[in-house]
Amino acid sequence: CLFVSSVGSVCCSYAGHHTNCREYCQAIFRTDSSPGPSQIKAVENYCASISPQLIHCVNNYTQSYPMRNPTDSLYCCDRAEDYACQTACKRILMSMKTELEIVDGLIEGCKTMPLPQDPLWQCFLESSRSVHPGVTVHPPPSTGLDGAKLHCCSKANSSTCRSLCTKLYSTSWGNSQSWQEFDRFCEYNAVEVSMLTCLADVREPCQLGCRNLTYCTNFNNRPTELFRSCNTQSDQGAMNDMKLWEKGSIKMPFINIPVLDIKKCQPEMWKAIACSLQIKPCHSKSRGSIICKSDCVEILKKCGDHNKFPEGHSAESICELLSPTDDLENCIPLDTYLSPSSLGNIVEDVTHPCNPNPCAANQLCEVNRKGCQSGELCLPYLCVPGCKLGEASDFIVRQGTLIQVPSSAGDVGCYKICTCGHSGLLENCMEMHCVDLQKSCIVGGQRKSHGTSFNIDCNVCSCFAGNLICSTRQCLTEHSSEDERRKFTGLPCNCVDQFVPVCGQNGRTYPSACIARCVGLQDNQFEFGSCISKDPCNPNPCNKNQR
Repeated sequence: CLFVSSVGSVCCSYAGHHTNCREYCQAIFRTDSSPGPSQIKAVENYCASISPQLIHCVNNYTQSYPMRNPTDSLYCCDRAEDYACQTACKRILMSMKTELEIVDGLIEGCKTMPLPQDPLWQCFLESSRSVHPGVTVHPPPSTGLDGAKLHCCSKANSSTCRSLCTKLYSTSWGNSQSWQEFDRFCEYNAVEVSMLTCLADVREPCQLGCRNLTYCTNFNNRPTELFRSCNTQSDQGAMNDMKLWEKGSIKMPFINIPVLDIKKCQPEMWKAIACSLQIKPCHSKSRGSIICKSDCVEILKKCGDHNKFPEGHSAESICELLSPTDDLENCIPLDTYLSPSSLGNIVEDVTHPCNPNPCAANQLCEVNRKGCQSGELCLPYLCVPGCKLGEASDFIVRQGTLIQVPSSAGDVGCYKICTCGHSGLLENCMEMHCVDLQKSCIVGGQRKSHGTSFNIDCNVCSCFAGNLICSTRQCLTEHSSEDERRKFTGLPCNCVDQFVPVCGQNGRTYPSACIARCVGLQDNQFEFGSCISKDPCNPNPCNKNQR
């Protein structure tokens, strides 16, 4: 895209102030497809007498961008796993010309969206790389395809799931077998809840409020509840799931569950299940896609086709695989969504300025808490520039922030620190020392995993690679004297609540000398005044021939 844009800028600049010539020239470079004969002819007609240089420049480009014949990709149709899709694919490639028509036709004919792990679409993507000999295909960035999801891979409990997760989100999408194995061994594995919750938080973070659904109407008018996927696509997905289940079987990656006629057996409960799995109500700890075990057992006892259950399985054993818990922080209770919201259709007092997201794909939405100057157009949100954590990532960090991303080498516990630059890319990456993520901390006889945070008395603590790191506040206890309570400030080392800033040698400003000493600095390692007021080049410490 950048290559085409840069060549177009050069070629069309030769048109000068001739509007028609410039517009026909720009049309050549505006499309994703190769330019057609009529477009090339139009440029020759309007620009030949104006600028021979422009014609020469355009001809050089069109010769390096050979016409793409859709039938050259017919062999990809055989990669489709469904016979109906194979037939539709061949018909579409032989009858349609533009890439937009072909893609839309394939989506409709194959009943599937373009997924890079699908063998059919993978074939199209691979073949398109060799079409333009003048264009260099750059490798994925050092963050991998999705640096945010790669973070989650380190939370896997088993080496199998960690390896599969890393393969899926690093420098290649893996193949369809990798995705199937991840679905089978990891996606519903109770011991991998930490990794799965992390992936859910990255893929579909919890958002406040749900409304405007036409099928899952019991989920509407819930402005203070959290959902991962309250949108029209999920609403439609729930309806499609119900239609599939009405055929008598619920297909899971590792088991098919035969059911009775769900149109007659507990239809409202089945609808609540379909909607819950699509809309995904969530809590801080839940991945939002597991119904509670008691609900699972109840519905399968009433509506499961027990005569057709897989050998050795009962309602209880199936639910042990799918919904192993009744902990409300880790599962969805169906009774909440068997009836409409108690709020009805009253006007909401709670607003959600960033839900749905009003900003561009490369921007981060933030709630406008600062207000506006008088006379300004005042929006309740701000769109600030940011960076994605990889070419396939939707996770955005604010411009100027430092971000930790997994090392491109793919080793567990190895990271680098990058800056989100003005280019919209992660820049100035520096490798960090690798840490052993398997080392845990023992606190009060309990094992705390790497990366977990918790409180000890009034201090916040974190376990980092086996080391316990805590804030240094002095805590009051039930045995503290009146004098201790009177002198207690709540600050680290019980320092006095006075702001007399000092600048440490590490470049960090501390509110007072007492707090600087509390974090371990010696008196000769800080000086009074905030760091921003210090100029390290005054007086100039460098030699005369140095700056």
